[in-house]
Amino acid sequence: MTIRPLFWPTLFTIPAIILLIFLGSWQLSRLAEKTELIEQFESRSRSDAISIVQIIAPVDKFEFQRISVTGSYLHSLEIYLTGRTYEGNAGFHVVTPFTTPDGIILINRGWVSEAYRLRETRPFSLTEGEVTIEGIVRLPGEKGYFVPENEPEAGFWFTLKPDEIADYLKQEDIIQEFYMDVVRTGDIITLPIAAEVNIDVRNAHFNYALTWFGLALALIGVYLAFHHQNGRLHFSKKSPPNS
Repeated sequence: MTIRPLFWPTLFTIPAIILLIFLGSWQLSRLAEKTELIEQFESRSRSDAISIVQIIAPVDKFEFQRISVTGSYLHSLEIYLTGRTYEGNAGFHVVTPFTTPDGIILINRGWVSEAYRLRETRPFSLTEGEVTIEGIVRLPGEKGYFVPENEPEAGFWFTLKPDEIADYLKQEDIIQEFYMDVVRTGDIITLPIAAEVNIDVRNAHFNYALTWFGLALALIGVYLAFHHQNGRLHFSKKSPPNS
């Protein structure tokens, strides 16, 4: 193959190809980091449960860590996260303050349908007295771009933000750096329906890497085709062997 490259197409194409390869390589690096992070989350969720006092700054290194708390529910202060689903059915998540000797922690107890949203409709779920609850540590929620702001006075909670809930309930002892998800441990399902451990962390970096590398290959193809059409790229044929 012989090629006589044109100046301007070459001047713009080569840096573009280098940039695309760099972006693809960077995505592969991010893929390795994200994969390691997911493995850490899964390891924490399967480890022995720790107590509230063992969670120290920086709190993000304890996300999905299994945790055990002993205390009692403050059912009169529960709030409801709007727009939650279970097996395709719309409903709410019940979030209940739980008082312990180390402070009040918000516990996401799980899903209920509209018919069982208010606590008066499910007296069987209002556990009284001192109990021990096990779950996983979760960090305060972050509002998505298309998610409305919380409207506490109207009873609309879209994002679980412990600081906003503490202000609304006027409970200064509520822990604001994290909250707790109750997790399902058996096959028996009761209301509220607790979540299963699901490490739902977006990890699409491999697809992104393929996209950047694919664009680099496509650009190389366009560059070669352009030169071939302009008679500046020739594919030489092997001479037949002498008879």
